[in-house]
Amino acid sequence: MTLATLLHALDGRVKVLERQGDLDVSVKAITDDSRTASSQSLFVAVQGERVDGHRFISAALKGGASAVITQEAVSGVSVPCVRVEDSRKALGLLGSRLYGDPSSRIRMIGITGTNGKTTTTYVCKALLERLGGEVGLIGTVGYQIGTSTLPAAHTTPGALELQRLLAEMVTSGCTTAVMEVSSHALAQDRTSGCEYDVAVFSNLTQDHLDFHKTMEDYFQAKLRLFTGLAEGYKKNKRAIINVDDSYGSQIVEHSPVPVWTYALKSKADLRAENVRLSIQGTTFTAATPVGRFPIESHLVGEHNVYNLLAAIGVALHEGASPDHIRQAVDKVFNVPGRFERVVAGQPFTVVVDYAHTEDALVRLLIAAEVLKTGRIITVFGCGGDRDRGKRPKMGAAAVRHSDVVILTSDNPRTENPHDILAQVEVGVVEGLRQRPHVQYRKRADRRQAIEEAIREAQGSDMV
Repeated sequence: MTLATLLHALDGRVKVLERQGDLDVSVKAITDDSRTASSQSLFVAVQGERVDGHRFISAALKGGASAVITQEAVSGVSVPCVRVEDSRKALGLLGSRLYGDPSSRIRMIGITGTNGKTTTTYVCKALLERLGGEVGLIGTVGYQIGTSTLPAAHTTPGALELQRLLAEMVTSGCTTAVMEVSSHALAQDRTSGCEYDVAVFSNLTQDHLDFHKTMEDYFQAKLRLFTGLAEGYKKNKRAIINVDDSYGSQIVEHSPVPVWTYALKSKADLRAENVRLSIQGTTFTAATPVGRFPIESHLVGEHNVYNLLAAIGVALHEGASPDHIRQAVDKVFNVPGRFERVVAGQPFTVVVDYAHTEDALVRLLIAAEVLKTGRIITVFGCGGDRDRGKRPKMGAAAVRHSDVVILTSDNPRTENPHDILAQVEVGVVEGLRQRPHVQYRKRADRRQAIEEAIREAQGSDMV
């Protein structure tokens, strides 16, 4: 494919400001990493969070790059060079064109929100596969294409990797891609070049403020998934939105496509009635645009009722019948790291959950409170190089909803783990003023913390 042909992908999306050289040069690969530049590759210089790609144009040329896309004006480039208004957005559009516009050849389901994305994608995959097609999955736990699962470096991969994964799904026979769409990915235009059929909003609570700075910025990033539904050529698009969340109600007002709302407490198109929760699972009646039908799920907790409603909405829009949905829901026993029960012959209950925000931790522990017959023993920590403002809040939340709290390390990344523990402990101490009877211990070694919790647990406790 020539550079001139590739550039048509930018028509009406990204303004081309300047062209230099012969645009009929052949392009067989695109990269934004100068270390992977090779003969007949197009290097796209992108201003990153830490590194400016424009500084590595000469390195890309030494690697053999045959053309360059820039956002900044540059001089002395010996190959065809095109300056555009937004090289980050251009990257995904060019990648999509090179890989044959894969999102136009597959049903695209995008799910965004602070919490619930992973569970909702897993349930969606199960429900849509019941219709008979192959469903690919992109998310926090991994990237699934057919029988292959690839490790995930990010919830939503980079723009070029995303287009490559979608192209692989098309080649392998997938009819649908279900993907978690993170706020980082939306803010960084990693999904540029993707056209979605359905977009789902789960909720918005404090997280990633190290990146977005304010909740309004965080919300605006999420909103882009929905306003973007106005672009492209696909028909029969839909937004599926949780309106028990105040941000969800705002998204409804901005949606350029038809909306189905879902809720437990508010008036909505999809609701759960007669909800029954137990440690074995959840039952409810789904009230939907196509009628009412019973749901029996192995997933535990009220938060999973929301996730189930969202997935049911997606499945109904994609043509599933209530019978298809009931049968598929019954086959989903757990989602890795999401209220995942560990059964190893012990008399007490052990649950592993990803809960990485105050809201997620509260939802998890409230679910545990509803189900408990003994004590709740909570072992948790906060990851490094992430929103520090949520750390004391998570500490206070753990104390509010637990009988025993063992604070430990999560993945500290580049931070000193003891500094993280100290920041979380501010909230723990505040919580203990209100609930002094809660037992509290700090163990920096995570293995030691878990072993201590398991040794302490008795028959009716939940760890």
